[in-house]
Parts: sequence; C-alpha cells; structure tokens
Amino acid sequence: MNTQPAEWHFVKRRTADPAGGAVYVNDDRTRYRRTGGEALAAEAAYQRQLAELGYPVPRILDNGIDGGHVFVVEESLGERSLHDMALESLDGTRALSDTVVDLAAEVGGRLLRAQAAHAVPADLQSLREWVREAGWTDNVFTENPDLDNPRVRAALDRAVAQLAGVPMVPGHLDYGLPNVLPVGVIDWQHHGLVPLGYDTALALEIVPFKGGTKGYLASPEQRRRYLEALNEAARATTGQSLSQHLAAFLLVKALFFLALMKPADPARTDKHLKWHYRRHLFTEVLEQYERTGAVDPAHFLTLDDFAARHGAPSRP
Repeated sequence: MNTQPAEWHFVKRRTADPAGGAVYVNDDRTRYRRTGGEALAAEAAYQRQLAELGYPVPRILDNGIDGGHVFVVEESLGERSLHDMALESLDGTRALSDTVVDLAAEVGGRLLRAQAAHAVPADLQSLREWVREAGWTDNVFTENPDLDNPRVRAALDRAVAQLAGVPMVPGHLDYGLPNVLPVGVIDWQHHGLVPLGYDTALALEIVPFKGGTKGYLASPEQRRRYLEALNEAARATTGQSLSQHLAAFLLVKALFFLALMKPADPARTDKHLKWHYRRHLFTEVLEQYERTGAVDPAHFLTLDDFAARHGAPSRP
C-alpha cells in the first residue's frame, strides 16, 4: 500500500527518537509522515494494536523502509492540541479555559474506557516494572545517586502496595495536554502497561511540574471536576475510582519529570537550575506522600520562585 502523496512539507525534527528523523505533512494536511529508526517502527506496531482495541488514536495508513530509514504515515487528528488551545484562549491571566478542561475530560474518558475494556490483572512484578519504566528510575538514580536510598525505595514500595489490585492496561506513559487533541491521543513512543488511570487522571495535576512555564494553570475546581469525570468513567467500567491512587501516581510521575534533566555542560546554569528545581519538586512530592498520603501540586513553587529563593544551587 502506498499512501504517500507527491508532496510532503517539513514540520519539525524528531528529537526524541535516538535515530533522529522528522515530521512532514501532506498538501491537504490530512496525513502526517514521520521518519526515524526502530523505535518508530515499534511505536507504529503498538499504535496499530491500540486502534484495533478501539483506542482513540490515529490510524496507521502506511509504514516501511525508505532510503534505509523507517517511515510511518498516519491520519491527522487535527493540528491543535489541547495545550495549543489552552494557550490560545488565555486572556491575560493564567486561567485554563473551561472548554479545554471539558474536552480533556471527554477524551480522557474515552481513552480510559478503552483501556478498561482490555485490562489485565496486576501483580507486584508488573507494578514494579511500571515504576521502573514510567519513572525512568534507572536514569534518575544514575543522575541522582543520592536519591537511590532506603527512604525513596520505601515510598515506591508503598505506592506499589497501594496499587495492588488496580488492573494494568496498555498505556501512554507521557500523557498530557500537548499529546491530546479533541478527537484522540497522539505520540505513543513511550508506551507500556500502566495501572488504570495513570495516564488520564494526571492530565491537569502535572501542569505545575513545568514550573509555571506552560502559561496556564488549572483551578482547584477544574481539577476536581476533571477528576470526577474520570472517576465516573472508572467506576462504570471497573467499580473503582481513581482519586485514591492519585498520590501514588504522582510519586512515579515526579521521577519521570526528573529523568534526563542533569546537564552534561557545567556552564549551562539555566539547565542546572531546572535540574535542581525538578529535584526540589520530587522531594516535595515525597514529603507530602510520606506525611499525609496525598499530594497537591498546587503547593509547588514556580520555577521563578524557586530561583528567587535558592539562586544558583550547588550540585548535590
């Protein structure tokens, strides 16, 4: 099958793929063509499976090898993510649009219901593997060896024990408003089995991890309303709500946001600041989780506030 039109237009480089590559769009913007390496081939195979399972994902129209590089052609789900829509709707404040929140709840609910329909029972080994993959713990502990300690390990063990009994589902691992469009979810490169709710429940909770640099912020009411919509979908499919697992999910997500942050160049003080900021956020999540069993990202410092308080932190 050859669905490649005569003309492709360059969109951007693919920096996340170890093999590099780029993204192109066709003349009428109904299809995208991505190039890369074996990671892209694996993503395309996974995405085909998800489409067959009824997930709201772009259909793969063609894939193969061209000039020694993997290529994938997929249908376009649109050009504006919910992140783009959120930025476009800002009116001089950081208030997130209610329309974006409602769309996020609708798409998140669709994804969660599709995931729940193909859930498998969890066991402690699969949950520990999820922590390792979703939290990028090998990388985090390599870059931050002081965090590979009994205290952090005990908190992760507690999270795994708390999630025992939550079904595992094929998941995204990097779910958030930039990867959500009004009709579906894109960018399935980092995929694997996740506890039901890990992807969708955190979409608004993780906004503060960017340190205020996204430009928008969900209000407590919007976060409550979004999570309740996801709770309703979860209860209808599994009989369980997601709220009780939010803190355990956020502990793992805090590791994810710390991964690959340590700069190689000691002269990049801006990158050192962001690395220390993410270390601070992980410690904040850890302390909240230990103290109360809950985590509220609304209490996070912004990156600017952290910089004002701590200046240029020394290395750990």
